[in-house]
Amino acid sequence: MFNKILVALDRSPMGKQVFDQALALAKVTGASLMLVHVLSAEEEGSPYAPILSNCDYYPGIGSQSFEYYQKQWDIFKHQGIQILQSFCAQANTAGVNAEYTQHLGSPGRIICQLATSWGADLIVMGRRGHAGLKELFLGSVSNYVLHHAPCSVHVMHLTDVSQAETVVPEKASVT
Repeated sequence: MFNKILVALDRSPMGKQVFDQALALAKVTGASLMLVHVLSAEEEGSPYAPILSNCDYYPGIGSQSFEYYQKQWDIFKHQGIQILQSFCAQANTAGVNAEYTQHLGSPGRIICQLATSWGADLIVMGRRGHAGLKELFLGSVSNYVLHHAPCSVHVMHLTDVSQAETVVPEKASVT
C-alpha cells in the first residue's frame, strides 16, 4: 500500500495533527516517514523583513537591521529543526522508521521535488483554509502540491482539526 510517506509540517497548530495522522497511517501500513519543514517568508512566525530591501536608501539601517534579522532567522531555523527532531523521535519510539529534512524555498515546489527524489507514495499535509483574495495573494501550498505532486496527497483541513478537538471533550462529558 504505502511504503514512503512524506509529511509536510509547519509551525501552525495543525502541524501536530498532521504528524499524528501520518504516524497512525505509517503504523498501519508499515511505511517510513520523511518529515519536511520548508523555511519560507510566508510561514507564520517567519522573521521576514521587507525593510531590508530598502537598505541602500537608508544607510543607517543596513548593518544593525541585517544583524537583527540574521539572529531572528537563525532562531527560526533552529526551532524548525527542533520540531522535526521531536516528531522524528516520537515516530522512532513508536516503531516507525522516520527521518527529517529542512529546506529553504517555495514550500509547494520543495515538497513536490522531495516527494519525487525520495520516491514518496503519499504526501500528508495541512491546509490553512485561505480563500478568495487571501489565497490569490498568499498562494496555496496545498493547492500547488495537489496539482504538481508525483503521488497521492492527503490534505487535512483546518475544520477537520477543530472538529476533532471539540468532539473529544463532548465524548468525555457524556461518559
